[in-house]
Amino acid sequence: MKTDCSRIKNETASAGGFTYFMVLFFLIFNMYSQNGEKTKSSFAVIEKLIGNRANDFQLEIIESKEGDDSDWFEVETTANAVKIKATSNTVICYAAYNFLRDIGAVLVSWEGNRINLPKTWPSYSKKGATPFKYREYLNACTFGYTTPWWDWERWEKEIDWMALHGINLPTALEGQEAVWQLLWKEYGVTDEQLQKHFAGPAFLPWQRMGNINSLDGPLPQEWINKKEIVQKKILQKMRALGMHPVVPAFSGYVPKAFAERHPDSKISELKSWSGGGFESTYLLDSKDPLFKEIGKRFIEIYTKLYGESDFYLADSFNEIVPPVSEGHKNEELADYGKTIFEAINDAAPKAKWVMQGWLFGDNKEFWTKEATKAFLSKVPNDRMIIQDYANDRYKVWENQEAFYGKQWTYGYVHNYGGSNPVYGDFNFYRNELISLMRNTNKGNVVGYGVMPEGLNNNSSVYEYIYDLPWTLGKESVNEWLKNYLKARYGKDNSPAVLKAWQLLVESVYSTKYWETRWWNDKAGAYLFFKKPTLKITEFKGNPGDKEKLKQALDILNKEAKNFDKKNLFQYDLIDASRHYYSLCIDEMLMECVAAYNSKDLKKGDELFSKIEKQAFEIDNMMKGQPLNNLKDWLQSAWNYGSSESESKLYLKNAKTIITLWGGEGHLNDYASRAWGGMYKGFYWPRWKMFLQAQRESVTSNKPFNELKVVESIKEWETKWCESEKMN
Repeated sequence: MKTDCSRIKNETASAGGFTYFMVLFFLIFNMYSQNGEKTKSSFAVIEKLIGNRANDFQLEIIESKEGDDSDWFEVETTANAVKIKATSNTVICYAAYNFLRDIGAVLVSWEGNRINLPKTWPSYSKKGATPFKYREYLNACTFGYTTPWWDWERWEKEIDWMALHGINLPTALEGQEAVWQLLWKEYGVTDEQLQKHFAGPAFLPWQRMGNINSLDGPLPQEWINKKEIVQKKILQKMRALGMHPVVPAFSGYVPKAFAERHPDSKISELKSWSGGGFESTYLLDSKDPLFKEIGKRFIEIYTKLYGESDFYLADSFNEIVPPVSEGHKNEELADYGKTIFEAINDAAPKAKWVMQGWLFGDNKEFWTKEATKAFLSKVPNDRMIIQDYANDRYKVWENQEAFYGKQWTYGYVHNYGGSNPVYGDFNFYRNELISLMRNTNKGNVVGYGVMPEGLNNNSSVYEYIYDLPWTLGKESVNEWLKNYLKARYGKDNSPAVLKAWQLLVESVYSTKYWETRWWNDKAGAYLFFKKPTLKITEFKGNPGDKEKLKQALDILNKEAKNFDKKNLFQYDLIDASRHYYSLCIDEMLMECVAAYNSKDLKKGDELFSKIEKQAFEIDNMMKGQPLNNLKDWLQSAWNYGSSESESKLYLKNAKTIITLWGGEGHLNDYASRAWGGMYKGFYWPRWKMFLQAQRESVTSNKPFNELKVVESIKEWETKWCESEKMN
């Protein structure tokens, strides 16, 4: 009996041990299972990048403590495993990419990825943290200059790029015309009237901001439907990764047909934007009860279509002087700010109003400290974010006392219109961030990033900028460059390659703003890209150091034999070459115009031939950069159409946005592109007409009629934009 009792006791203990073990096993299994579910989106990004080796990555999200908004990560490796702990899926992606880049295994860029994984993972341990809760990305204008013809496949690739670079506050403006359409119909605006209201796909950003109406439309219903579908996928993926997409809100602009249907409402017809030539836009007064009603209704419809959002973008006065009375300016501005916020708050009580800070730098005369303070005064400090992204041009945050208690984000535009000279300023970005963090008057800065108007150029600049919120500039540009080049080119860099890049930093990547693109009130990345004029002889020179660029180029050309044709080294060599020889063309153009001006036909003719030869050589060289190709841009626009009439409309939009733009002001060539097909097919024909006319005036002994020549060039440009040729 005693033996039986003892046996039963032992069996019970054994069973209890087994039960304990099983409970522990299931707890651990459940924990890993839950965490696997939580990290599914980041794992998918990593898996898409490196395939089956993603299975070596053990991912874990550690929730931030209440009241702690900072993001951080930890990476530890063994030979067969990479363990990553981080505060969100986006931070996991950044940590994984940071690790892969640090060991020289992966480089992700718009122009292509370089991936060469080691058989076993090297010993590696790293911790990272950032004081910036948000890392912002994408300008409202990017949706005209770059993304009009993007399908889901291209958008998914970009969102992966964002995640790998730690971006969690992306602007997400696709698909909103479906909401505006439903909204305005509720207020009696017909489909026919909306067709006259909506601009063409490439020009919608400026309609959304109240600058233009109907330019190069009508907007096909099929385009609206396609973008509705793609926006649902965009938001789903962004939210799954823990990003906070910034979506549109009502800022007060109404269609002309709405204004006509509501004659008793106070609606201002605004002056034509940017020098004239555009149709008027109409702004509803903030005191009109319809303002809040429409603002709330827009978000209700948007939420029903796309789900709830936390951040809403509303810009009422982008490059527009507010229609306020002189005697009550500040009072009326305060009411506009109050009403915009309340319209958002009524529909989304926890959401934040996001606005671009560009206007405060663009029109300093109107936006005095008193005016800005008044505009912001009736909005709760914790319910608003001002995106001050023009710090490569303006010092808005310092001039506006760090925005009077509101949350704000610091950043740069860098790229205007998708125009792509090779430039940036690594040391400026580093030094400015160090200075910002030390400044006791920086206010409540919660974010950092870059908001380019166009994409697909100068990728090294963006690579560096999105590391800065984590490194805070603690490593030198030279140290960063060594790691970057190893990852980009796939080998330990020779002293020569590093020297070439140091010269690139000194020559072209030491330019915070490319002044040439806005010279003499004419847009265009180079003189060669601007509409021809005799005044180019007054040009004082492009930014940067051309001689040091040539030294860098000579080294890169010598080193090219050490890299295969698919290596990103070749892309960078073409980029530096194209930029250098474009600068040479600018100098020859000035000399050629001056030669014909002084009736030196021999010198003028020699320069004419050299310019033509150089332009054709650059055009041919650019075949090595498929990303920078006119034909691909035009073909993507054509292919986006579901019918021939749609394709023709999109093709004209695609041509016009990068050349004539529109209006009677100075937007011509604003988005000028250094692309294959543009040198030979667009820029040179214009200058050829101009120079030949100049020469003819000499041989015929008649005065040169510049105005007449410019008019004939404009006619040629219009025909080029209307042509269905893919070049």
